[in-house]
Amino acid sequence: METLKLPGPNARKIIERDHAVISPSYPRSYPFVMDHGLGCEVWDVDGNRFLDFAAGIAVNSTGHSHPKVVQAIQEQAAKFIHISSDFYHLKWVELGEYLNRIAPFSEPSLSFMTNSGTESVEAAIKLARYYTGRSNIIGFLGGFHGRTLGAVSLTASKPAYHKGFYPLMNGVVHAPFPDPYHPLLLGRDGEDYGETVIRYIEEEILYKIVPADEVAAILVEPIQGEGGYIIPASGFFPALRKLCDKYGILLIADEVQAGVGRTGKWWSIQNFGAEPDIICAAKGIASGMPLGAMIARKRIVTWPRGAHGNTYGGNPIACAASLATLELIEKEYMLNAAEVGSYALDALREIQTRHSSIGDVRGIGLMIGVEFVKDLKTHVGDDELRDRVVDLAFERGLLTLGCGKSVLRISPPLCITRSQIDHGLEILEDAITNSEKGY
Repeated sequence: METLKLPGPNARKIIERDHAVISPSYPRSYPFVMDHGLGCEVWDVDGNRFLDFAAGIAVNSTGHSHPKVVQAIQEQAAKFIHISSDFYHLKWVELGEYLNRIAPFSEPSLSFMTNSGTESVEAAIKLARYYTGRSNIIGFLGGFHGRTLGAVSLTASKPAYHKGFYPLMNGVVHAPFPDPYHPLLLGRDGEDYGETVIRYIEEEILYKIVPADEVAAILVEPIQGEGGYIIPASGFFPALRKLCDKYGILLIADEVQAGVGRTGKWWSIQNFGAEPDIICAAKGIASGMPLGAMIARKRIVTWPRGAHGNTYGGNPIACAASLATLELIEKEYMLNAAEVGSYALDALREIQTRHSSIGDVRGIGLMIGVEFVKDLKTHVGDDELRDRVVDLAFERGLLTLGCGKSVLRISPPLCITRSQIDHGLEILEDAITNSEKGY
């Protein structure tokens, strides 16, 4: 398979300029310098074309520069760009109404608009503490919730996110995530592993570490993103909902990466038979415009005027982009995510039969993880091989990203076609084959 000479001369010049003025903290994966994109394809500044299996970390849900999203942005920008959250505007209200309609609650909701996923999580933390009068929050090992202080305190996917920033926010305890491929706990006979994790929380954390009546919330990604695209054991969420109800603990679902249609449903938690009390959204909600939302059951949003706010919340351009995005997802792309995602999963599992380095293929909709291992019996991850696969795929014109210890994530725009999946997986398998050979 033909490979590209990367980075090209124009890309090298821009990367050199970047190094002179941009913080080195950004985790750049490889030297891709974008010029423009359309749908599921992107071009770099040297004219090289790539198929995008990353979508800006699951952000470009309607593809790059969808005409209807671009039109919504342009029309709103021509009217006004900003007025601040001290006042009102129609697009903000319309978006709130839309989110209320699709929220995963069997009762009305209220939304607090943010600018990012981490800000949505921060808002959820504050609301949970305010409503319950409690201060402690339980998170999960492998979870990623953002990099601002409260969110990063609940993040537990890499030590690099904490190193140099202690002390973090207090009142945080972590439990094992119910990862069926890498179980940490010993279950009882006939017990679903998700139920094992809930029993651990109740018997070990609530009985030995923090009193249940001092726990405000349990924060969880219904499908872990940065932690490895991990789908929880089937018994987990029904048992978790029951535990929260028993002790008056709020259940916060971090839907920043898995939500907004990516799994074929509006919210990934809807795949698991439980309702949360609060959800945190961002990424795919506005096709790349900086927007997030903390959406909660209306009855728990009891904080008064001025208790929480932001300058850019409900930005009119971001709201307009979000309304166009949500309409496209509802009418076209959510079903496509389910159907094409299932097709991609089947194709990847066929590829798995030809490669002993692939330990697990898992996913729902267009949120798919391919885990590379050194040993199929022990499930020990092979991060070096995974990294090589990502690099070789890039050289062959495919954008992917890693996650977890040794997982390659496939999270393309929700508009991707079967033929594009076929093309991308052809490139991916060639990269896997060459990586296994040590090239």
